[in-house]
Amino acid sequence: MTPITLTGRYVTLEPLAQHHLTDIQAAAADGQLWTLFFTSVPSPKTTQQWLDTALSMQRDDKALPFVVRENASGKIVGATRYFNNDNINKRLEIGHTWYAKSVQRSAVNTECKLLLLTYAFEQLGCIAVEFRTDWFNQASQRAIERLGARRDGVLRNHLLLPDGRIRDTVVYSILNAEWDGVKRNLTYKAERPAALC
Repeated sequence: MTPITLTGRYVTLEPLAQHHLTDIQAAAADGQLWTLFFTSVPSPKTTQQWLDTALSMQRDDKALPFVVRENASGKIVGATRYFNNDNINKRLEIGHTWYAKSVQRSAVNTECKLLLLTYAFEQLGCIAVEFRTDWFNQASQRAIERLGARRDGVLRNHLLLPDGRIRDTVVYSILNAEWDGVKRNLTYKAERPAALC
């Protein structure tokens, strides 16, 4: 996938690059997000490895990673990526997403997903976009459901994690036939941040 920049009212999604290292560390430190065992947010010590892995996936055409820049402050407040791109079946996944604690439950996630989904359905011609999260990440499940995604099921004993834990993965998707309604809902929420709660 070709690197792109997606710009909205509240956020801009920029292609991840090496020069974002310290900004990523600062964003993850807002809430010490790496302490949540069910996330893959990099710690100060693992940020370079996290960044190297993301850029390697991009070089191998396995992912398109972004940083999330808050337009008002100019700060990097998180990261996300397209990955598991399946051109034959016209599907991809949006994931590896995390945000600084100070922007969680704001318009940031809503607009990020609106930008990513619009590009996926309207430019890439996807027929389905998938989201996956850890069984224990209840906040992520609620956030995905607020987008309008539907739960497909649970992949039990799906991933063996670096700490030895075996993760159950909850899978959601949005289909192209559902996109019009989902887009209208996300646009409404993005324009009225109070509707997020």
